[in-house]
Amino acid sequence: MKLHKFNHVNPKSVDEAVSILGRNGGKACVNAGGTDMVGVLRLKILPEYPDVVVNLKSISPSMNYIEEDGNVLKIGALTLLDDIANNEIVKEKYTALAQAAHKTASPHIRVMGTIAGNLCQHNRCWYYWKKDNIFNCARKDTTGLCYATAGQNKFHSVFGAAAGCLAFHPSDMAPALVALNADVVTSKRTIPIDEFFTVKVSPSGAGSTVLESDEVVTEIQVPQPASGVKSAFVKFALRKSIDFPVANAAAAIGGEEARICMGAVAPNPRRATGAEDSIRGQSINESNADAAAAEAVRNAMGLAHNRWKIQIARAMVKRAILGCA
Repeated sequence: MKLHKFNHVNPKSVDEAVSILGRNGGKACVNAGGTDMVGVLRLKILPEYPDVVVNLKSISPSMNYIEEDGNVLKIGALTLLDDIANNEIVKEKYTALAQAAHKTASPHIRVMGTIAGNLCQHNRCWYYWKKDNIFNCARKDTTGLCYATAGQNKFHSVFGAAAGCLAFHPSDMAPALVALNADVVTSKRTIPIDEFFTVKVSPSGAGSTVLESDEVVTEIQVPQPASGVKSAFVKFALRKSIDFPVANAAAAIGGEEARICMGAVAPNPRRATGAEDSIRGQSINESNADAAAAEAVRNAMGLAHNRWKIQIARAMVKRAILGCA
């Protein structure tokens, strides 16, 4: 299969990568592990393609680390998912994050994929991902349609559309980082994880985060959970290996703290604030975990083919909460 032509650039530093992105005026993109971007380029799913691909792997050693700095866990943007899943500090203190990394994709993907790439990946929708851009959908063009509205929407959002798009956000790392109240550090700023995700309409498909065209994620910072706070991540997929989630959930609960996030049920990771209010300050048990999970999906509104996902999401929230007991 013939790819679109592009220049492949190997910067030696973050500053050089940012400079290249800026000089190319939105016609450049970054590539980290490549597990998402290579598919985008190979299948030709977008109406516009980059002239330049900036290979961040050339600066990987300086952005691949896991370390504690005081009460903050710092993870380089190019840290591999497999390294996060198997890190003893992460498993002990930031359990949901290790569990999410371990359940992402397949072992082969985890030794290639990076934490920042998992957060910034393209949405998942078969109309969006159809080869040769057969469906120029709402995510790619403001005049486009969301074909899932009246079409096949078995795995799409059960919490409505964002910017006209019903696709689901596929990240497993995102709910865990939201539950753990992380920050995303970029070449320009520090962004609270709750403010990092959005839906942008763009012919280049660059629309899952608030990142600007010349901005690069450099680090993820996770505050150490307070004493007594436990965290957990759970996921349901049709196959145990490689599949994107049908629904996932992460929770960090203890004392007066409670943060719960659902994934793959909306265009962006979704905080379950109702569930948080329901469980906060309580001793976790089967009954109140179930009540909180019901609150998490109270405003869900399934489409013609995906109402079943609501019950899956509810079960994931309940299991995540029970995992914090």
